Amino acid sequence: MSDELNIITRRKEFISISDDLRSYLKHYGRLAALPALYRDLQSFMNAYPLMDKNGKSTLWDTVIYERSQLKELWPKLTSIYSILKTGDLQAVSHLYVERVDYCGFGNSKPFRIRVVNQYNDNYDHFYIKVGDASRIYGLELEHILSPNRINYLAHEDTLIEEHIAGVPGDVFIGDQFERPDINPVRIAKEFVKFSERCFIRLLGDMRSYNYVIDMTPDFEEVQYRVRAIDFDQQSYEGAKSLYLPHLYKENLPVVKLCTRCLNYATMQQYQHEERSLIARRYLSEKPRLRALLRCMKHHPEEPPQKVVQLKTELGEYHKTGYFDDSTNMGDIVEKHIEFMLAKYIGAEKHG
Repeated sequence: MSDELNIITRRKEFISISDDLRSYLKHYGRLAALPALYRDLQSFMNAYPLMDKNGKSTLWDTVIYERSQLKELWPKLTSIYSILKTGDLQAVSHLYVERVDYCGFGNSKPFRIRVVNQYNDNYDHFYIKVGDASRIYGLELEHILSPNRINYLAHEDTLIEEHIAGVPGDVFIGDQFERPDINPVRIAKEFVKFSERCFIRLLGDMRSYNYVIDMTPDFEEVQYRVRAIDFDQQSYEGAKSLYLPHLYKENLPVVKLCTRCLNYATMQQYQHEERSLIARRYLSEKPRLRALLRCMKHHPEEPPQKVVQLKTELGEYHKTGYFDDSTNMGDIVEKHIEFMLAKYIGAEKHG
């Protein structure tokens, strides 16, 4: 492992949603006329820190709106929840908004809406964020190439995302790693496979609080899956290392676990397994993936110096000139996916 760990010191700039991308979103059912937009939630009058059950800050603030705003805003939010879950605009009468939280810490400065069923007190969350093209690219690549399905909608400058359930990575590392009932080998395996998915499609900033651990009881033991929950840094940064999760200091406990539980041959086996699975999705979803990549290539807004840096560092890492003529991040993502999966998709391996 490199002695230098990843540090991201600046917020990512938002990338506008192009007409081509909106056409893509419409074709694949991702556009919806929403009754409320991101800016409608920004006019809160007060906020107070949201603490966890141990009294520790969650980095979220619960926001307060004037009473007159609530009567108009709350039905719109339950209507959005209905659209996201059922495709129906009609607000469900037995659902109500219990709380709206705001996170000024994240790139997208999201609002998290807590919706409760008054018949049984069951609750769910969804998120309202600023629409950002690179985030949408990340959501789509996750939906197409990963084992996870992603549910989201876009309208004007607003993005609506379904909650992705799981234990936050930093919480899992702090609370679960030393428990005698966890299977460290399975956790290590899933982190290797997760890291491979991130690097192949160039999803960056996978620090421990930007992914969750989904635990599913099996007939003998618990199965684990690592799932990204933050897609802001999809193919935006220039440093190749930022797309390698094991180079973030927040993930060092997981790296040590992998080193302790897996030898190099086993890690390679899991990497090849994951590439094979991604290749199958690539081949079955090729028209959709091509359409998405065209949107990325036809509307490049990433800083040119980052494009130059990334294609140079990837070329050096893979010992190839395959990326030399790339002019934007869409080019690089397409070529990196094809380069990494060449053995499995029948593509020419460029040396």
